[in-house]
Amino acid sequence: MKKDIHPNYVQGKVLCACGAEYDVMTTQKETKVDICAQCHPFFTGRQKLVDTEGRVDRFRRRYGMEEK
Repeated sequence: MKKDIHPNYVQGKVLCACGAEYDVMTTQKETKVDICAQCHPFFTGRQKLVDTEGRVDRFRRRYGMEEK
């Protein structure tokens, strides 16, 4: 294997816009992100689900298909 080709990993921080901080091993001292697991709607349960009811029925009406 080649020597001296791997980056030096240091203890760094990931800073989120919501104020959360995570300690990680990285090549940079500090990384800023807009969204993290503490503020992402999917992980917090605040995600709004789009109502897709009737999509199949609309497709069948549009193309003249009958339900089986």
